[in-house]
Amino acid sequence: MSDDIPSILNHVSIGVSDLNRSAKFYDSVMTTIGAKRIHEVPGVTIAYGKYFPEFWIGAPYDSKPATIGNGVHFAFLAPSKESVDEFYRRAVEAGGEPDGDPGRRAEYGPGYYGCFIRDPDGNKIEATIIPDA
Repeated sequence: MSDDIPSILNHVSIGVSDLNRSAKFYDSVMTTIGAKRIHEVPGVTIAYGKYFPEFWIGAPYDSKPATIGNGVHFAFLAPSKESVDEFYRRAVEAGGEPDGDPGRRAEYGPGYYGCFIRDPDGNKIEATIIPDA
């Protein structure tokens, strides 16, 4: 196993109740962090990433209703404070619910800057920069 793999995660998946609605939301916000649709199974699932499919949306595999995880959130790395701000703005415009305005959060460490949003299904997502970036 190589030590130069850029992440400890291969991918994450979240359940959504309306794939088209969620796709419109994520199509808008993911571009602010340099990500795009990487893979799609029409009507089933969509994957986003920069180089490979890292973040997937789709109906739950067990065909039960999509639910949010209490205490779970997904943080996306943004290239700049301005892109965090744009992520937040676009997320709200696309139907996301504000859950923490963009800004510094000293409680998370020096230089931490991020924002929090609830997507159309209530999943908590975040955009943040590497501190002092």
